[in-house]
Amino acid sequence: MRHGWRERHLAHPREGRFGHFGHEEGRGHRRHGGRLFDQGDLRWVILSLIASKPSHGYELIKAIEDKVGGAYSPSPGVVYPTLTLLEDLSHIAAVSAEGARKAFAITPEGEAALAEHEPAVKSIFERVASFAERTGRGGSPQIVRAMENLRLALRLKLERTRPTDEEITRIAAALDAAAQAIERD
Repeated sequence: MRHGWRERHLAHPREGRFGHFGHEEGRGHRRHGGRLFDQGDLRWVILSLIASKPSHGYELIKAIEDKVGGAYSPSPGVVYPTLTLLEDLSHIAAVSAEGARKAFAITPEGEAALAEHEPAVKSIFERVASFAERTGRGGSPQIVRAMENLRLALRLKLERTRPTDEEITRIAAALDAAAQAIERD
């Protein structure tokens, strides 16, 4: 029987799915010559941020973006599966919902896991701070995040069903209009 990444990760938590800058292994990108997050690190960053303040996914994306000085913004396709994993591990629990947004708070199990891995978590945040200092505030995290959101929306749309000819025309027109608006600026 073939196991997915979640089953492997639950069985071996240090063998995470995410590698370079939180992207899937084999598809990650190196920026500024280094690797920001090792496998499983993003999980500790998110858990630590939730421990300091209950948050929903978008707030976590923004908080990570701020911690890295704007040089990296995790995509929703990375953050939300990590939240699901942390919830499955009973490290976080949903505390409220604003429409479709669920806020999460740390659980006693999550606090214990964070305390147990405190040296590693501290090291991750030191590396993040060092990375932010080295890279400065180059680029626009808002644009990177928007591009990732677009990529995810397109992928999800194309994975669910084959778009009709009308949908294909509408999507292509929207993308062309966005490209033309960017070129004008």
